[in-house]
Amino acid sequence: MSTMTQPTRPTVTSGSSAAVPDSDVFRRGEKPTEPTIFEKHSVGAVAIDLPGLDVPEAPVPDGLRGRGAPAWPELGQLQVIRHYTHLSQRNFSLDGEFYPLGSCTMKYNPRINEWAAALPGFRDIHPLQDESQIQGLLELLWTTQRFLAEVAGLPCVSSQPAAGAHGEYTALKVIRAYFKDKGQSQRTVVFAPDNAHGTNPASCAMCGAGAVSIKTKDGYTDIDDLKRAIDAHGAENIAAMMITNPNTAGLFDSKITEVADILHGIGALLYLDGANMNAVLGKTRPGDFGADVMHYNTHKTFSTPHGCGGPGWGPIAVRDFLEPYLPVPRVVKRPDGAFGLDFGAPKSVGKVRSFFGQVGVAVRCYTYIRACGGAGLEHIAETSVLSANYIAARLRSVFEMPYFKPEKGMYCAHEFVTVPRRLLDKGVTLVDIAKRLIDYGIHPPTMHWPVIDCLMAEPTETESKQVLDRFCDVLLRIAGEIESSPDVVRSAPGDAAIERLDEVGAARKPAVVWEG
Repeated sequence: MSTMTQPTRPTVTSGSSAAVPDSDVFRRGEKPTEPTIFEKHSVGAVAIDLPGLDVPEAPVPDGLRGRGAPAWPELGQLQVIRHYTHLSQRNFSLDGEFYPLGSCTMKYNPRINEWAAALPGFRDIHPLQDESQIQGLLELLWTTQRFLAEVAGLPCVSSQPAAGAHGEYTALKVIRAYFKDKGQSQRTVVFAPDNAHGTNPASCAMCGAGAVSIKTKDGYTDIDDLKRAIDAHGAENIAAMMITNPNTAGLFDSKITEVADILHGIGALLYLDGANMNAVLGKTRPGDFGADVMHYNTHKTFSTPHGCGGPGWGPIAVRDFLEPYLPVPRVVKRPDGAFGLDFGAPKSVGKVRSFFGQVGVAVRCYTYIRACGGAGLEHIAETSVLSANYIAARLRSVFEMPYFKPEKGMYCAHEFVTVPRRLLDKGVTLVDIAKRLIDYGIHPPTMHWPVIDCLMAEPTETESKQVLDRFCDVLLRIAGEIESSPDVVRSAPGDAAIERLDEVGAARKPAVVWEG
């Protein structure tokens, strides 16, 4: 590795200049290349011993037979564990490093959540067991729904959706069913701000609705553009507006009640994308500022596992007039005090997934809420907003903050957006800055969204002031490197298992099949 690409690690103290101790040097690049698991194949090795058959052996019908056993690698259990341990050591993870992805809310998942979800009474339940045998689980799900209803300020909750985007889809299906039932099937237009999450218009398309972009001004909804859009598309054709609040500019939209009044005035509904509920827990409720329906991203707000296609959970909360259209089965408490699954809802949109939700994630969510309590949930919002504003205040002299409103006395809500134009004008790119962060053991923030050439960072409430200071120090250090030795930044990462990839080539010509 050339001297030019070696990360430099000066030791300074926290403050206006960067502090990056030598002890923080990462040495991912010194690890040997990890062979694929196929290359570790050892004929005859096995990782588990299966129990003997407890039923009579029966041949596989000819119509179900394959062309032979799959060519899976054979390894012993220890070799499998070491292989995936080695791979994990090459990755960034929230358990190992600071992960300030804006809008994604990568926060710590307390281990007590995992302990609770692994209790045999939850872990060993079969999804087809009779409800009389799973009263404890059904009570937990019902209680969790009550908690989510209270936090949302919306009385009715469905725990069935499998993820946040799936919650959007389900909620839009509910809205569609509601208007059809009212004889207003023509209401198929859904508004979304130009800084909306990409899943919002995608969910609209999945539900057969047309998504119309509404302009934002200084990060807030442009009321005049909203009114123009209503006139252009016809008030009688508007179904809803999907809005995130706090929004993706890291701002609480102070015009939210005006937006709600305008929509309700034409018979349309306000949908809240609950992605950023972490910033308002216990401080305000969507139902109180005009939302009619919302979804939760429980991984963002209630510390459940995140990403990789699951496990996920995206429950939705709605006003009472939308309850008849919620998915079935519904977890209910019967008059005799027993808990059960109710399929008797003739106006329901039906099932949107198997069974009654992602139970393992629901247990984790329940555990987190009970561990925090009401005061703890409010403290989450206070601390996450304080953390983001602390970082923004430390960086503002070098990293421009386009949405900073000095008259409001704060920089942002739970996340901040910086467009470091003065640094980029010196001949580096946003990717260069992001890649250089990897050398210092920090996962890059969200890039180029909601505006071009921006970094959007969200520290969450789970990071200590020490971690926040180090993040600021590293960014200020990189700003200094851009001034003094820009080639170090342009060639980053200098200490990683692999250097920069041809991302376009990888997307267009992916190699996804082992050909060894």
